[in-house]
Amino acid sequence: MKSLEEREAEICRAFETANASIRAFKDTLIITSRKLITGKTPEESLDINYKVSSALVDIIRRIDIRPRYIIAKGGITSSDVATKALKAKSATVIGQALPGVPLWQLGPESKHPSVPYIVFPGNVGNNEALAKVAKTWARPPRCPTKQLLDDAEKGGYAIGAFNVYNMEGVEAVISAAEAESSPAILQIHPGSLKEGGLPLVSCCLSAADRAQVPITVHFDHGSSKSDLLDALEMGFDSVMADGSHLPFDENIMYTKFISSLACEKGILVEAELGRLSGTEDGLTVEEYESKLTDVAQAEKFMDETKVEALAVCIGNVHGKYPPGGPNLKLDLLKELRELTMKRGVSLVLHGASGLSQDLVKECINLGVRKFNVNTEVRSAYLESLKKPQKDLVQVMASAKEAMEVVISEKMHLFGSAGKA
Repeated sequence: MKSLEEREAEICRAFETANASIRAFKDTLIITSRKLITGKTPEESLDINYKVSSALVDIIRRIDIRPRYIIAKGGITSSDVATKALKAKSATVIGQALPGVPLWQLGPESKHPSVPYIVFPGNVGNNEALAKVAKTWARPPRCPTKQLLDDAEKGGYAIGAFNVYNMEGVEAVISAAEAESSPAILQIHPGSLKEGGLPLVSCCLSAADRAQVPITVHFDHGSSKSDLLDALEMGFDSVMADGSHLPFDENIMYTKFISSLACEKGILVEAELGRLSGTEDGLTVEEYESKLTDVAQAEKFMDETKVEALAVCIGNVHGKYPPGGPNLKLDLLKELRELTMKRGVSLVLHGASGLSQDLVKECINLGVRKFNVNTEVRSAYLESLKKPQKDLVQVMASAKEAMEVVISEKMHLFGSAGKA
């Protein structure tokens, strides 16, 4: 309402602040002051109304970050924002956000095609109606790991759990997941937790919170009770209580203890029965120490520990497979599938790196709903470092790109692409 210069400065301030907020994946409110300003005459009041309305339209027009949804309050405001700010000429009426509150999908010619647009008339609803709709559409909390695995079970596909060690790895998983519209799991091994600590966990949690697709954060191979107790307090969505190195009864006690604590926090627990050979993050299990999952033991183990995911040993290994290739016991996997289905337990397979596409698909058909992936992604990272680069930023970008290619391929192989 002041000079043109001050008006422009205020519009720029509002636009830049809102743009940054949306870019940070925050629910963002642009609102005029609640004090009603009127003129001395009806004409002056109408002019004031036009200036405020046109400023709002100008702010929305300048925002170039695509929002997840848009709510516009007031009939004239909704019309002006849609046609003048967003350049919409058409929209599909999907339904109602509330009785009398239409939900549109913006047309292809608009600035943000297909974005949900909620038209909230000024005279509809009580004092809480707008807040109720906004709360419904506000950014939801992270999807639980259990929900990811249940959705995979219903859809007949598997989720990739990708081990990450640094920011480039985290960004590669998120970028691939968003590009492929795929859910995914960011997975931290005790070795990487030892090096990256809480900053690495915080990076994963922050990235998962801001992702445009369902992402959860998992602590892998918790063979130390102390590490697992820490992980339960750090904000992980799920943990693996790995007592596979213990005698069977001790494995039950170890897993049961962690499972009881995790249940109170709504954290999914994965366990391992049997033992994989191979090397992962400096930890080696010799072939003579490996052990296939026993079906009878699996039944007792699940009943006593109440775990929600079970990593099975059917001939799979950590790291690279021997020259003869993998020799998976698919008949054993089929028997285990029958047991886990009755209990609502998700089957997990470690050592997915090096399995053929046909074997992976067969395992999915037999009920595997989570694959751990490490070696191939890490190898892509290390190979990228051999390329000469002039700057550290270029090294990071090259590593991220190399990992993203492998991760995207895995998402298509697991069938999770397009399922977010």
